[in-house]
Amino acid sequence: MKQATATVFVLWNKLRKNIMYRKIDVKTKQKLVQRYGSGESIEKICQESGVPRSTIYYWTKLYQTQITSSKATITPWKFYSLERQIKKYEDIISVMKAVDCSYSAPLKEKLIALEPLYGKYNVHALCVALGVSRGTFYNHILRNKRDNTWYAKRREELRVAIQNAYDDSNQVFGAKKICAVLADKGYATSPKFVLELMREMGIRSVHSDVKKYRRLRDLETKKTNILKGNFDVDRPNKVWVSDVTCFKVGDTYFYICVFIDLFSRKALSFSIGRSNSTQLIKKTFISAYESRKPYGLTVHTDRGTPYVSFTMRNTLRKLGVAHSFSRSRHPCDNAVVESFFSSLKKEELYRTKYKSEKEFREAVAQYIEFYNSLRPHAYLKYKTPNQVEDTHILEKSKISR
Repeated sequence: MKQATATVFVLWNKLRKNIMYRKIDVKTKQKLVQRYGSGESIEKICQESGVPRSTIYYWTKLYQTQITSSKATITPWKFYSLERQIKKYEDIISVMKAVDCSYSAPLKEKLIALEPLYGKYNVHALCVALGVSRGTFYNHILRNKRDNTWYAKRREELRVAIQNAYDDSNQVFGAKKICAVLADKGYATSPKFVLELMREMGIRSVHSDVKKYRRLRDLETKKTNILKGNFDVDRPNKVWVSDVTCFKVGDTYFYICVFIDLFSRKALSFSIGRSNSTQLIKKTFISAYESRKPYGLTVHTDRGTPYVSFTMRNTLRKLGVAHSFSRSRHPCDNAVVESFFSSLKKEELYRTKYKSEKEFREAVAQYIEFYNSLRPHAYLKYKTPNQVEDTHILEKSKISR
C-alpha cells in the first residue's frame, strides 16, 4: 500500500512539474540554454530557475543555435517548424493538382471539388488551396452528411403544396401564379424555385404549350376505363398495369414505379426516383417495352399527373398502345399493382432499416427478382410469374407444331 502511494506521488509530482514548465515561454528557455552553452554551471542554472537538469538538457537539444555554411542561425526547433511548413505547402500543392477547378471558380464548384478529398488531406490545406473558408467547408460537409434533411423536407412539403395549387387551378396556373397562391398560404418561396420543382414533378402550365394540349384533347378527350375491373387476360403482353408508391428512407422520400403484366403478374420493369415525375414513368415503361416488344398492348394506370401528361400519353399513342384509366377515388380499379406494392412493403421494406440509398435500391431489385422467380402466387394457382410465362411459351410451341 505504501509503495503504491509513493508511486502515485511520484507520478503526480512529474505531472505537476510538466504543467509548470509548459508555462515558461520560449525566450526564457533559450536564455537558460544560452547560459548553459556559455559555460555556466548546470547546478547553478537549475537552482536559480527551479528547472530539473534533465529538462535543461532536453531544451538544449531543441534551442541550441547552430550556424550553417551560409552563416544562417538555426535551432532544432526552428528546423522542426520549417519542416511542418514545408509539409503544409506540399499538401496544398497536392490538393491543387487533385481538384478539377481553379482558385477563381464559383464557391459551389470549389466545394464539390474539395468534398471527395475530405479525410485525405488536412482541412486547412484543402481550404487554403482554393481559398474557401473553413466554416463554409465544414457547413457543406456536415449538411451533406445529414443528407440535407431540412432542405429535403422543405422541397417535399413544397411539392405537395404546388401539386394541390396546380390541381385546384384545373392544371392552368404556371409558376408565378402558383407562387402567389403559396405566398397567401404562408410559404416563402420564389417563382424560379417553384418552376424548378414543377419541372421535376413533370407538370407545367397549360398556357406554356397550349397547342400540344389541344392536340392531346383531340386525340383522346375522355379517360376511359377499358378494363372495368376485369383482370383476367388470356396471353402475355396484352394488358400491363402500372402505379407509383412512395417509401421513406431516413429523411428522404423515394418513389417506386413498376409495370406488371396482368397475364403472369410478372413485374416487367421498375425504377426508383426522388420525385414522382413523368420522366420516372416514361423511363420505366420504355424499359419494359424494349424488352418485350408487345403488339396490341393496353396500359392501365390511375389518373396521376405523370400518367396523364402530354409526354406520357403521346409516347403511348406513337407506339400504338391503348391507355386505360382507373376511375377517380377507386383504387380497386388498379388492384393488381396495389396488391404488389402491399406485398413489397410488408414482406421487405417495412422489415428492414436501410442504412443508405444504395442498400434500399438493391433490396427492391432483389425482392422483385424473388417475386418473379420464387414467390408462389395464389391467383396463379401457386405458381411463380416466371413459371406461368414458361408454361405458356411451351404450350404455344406445341400448338405451332
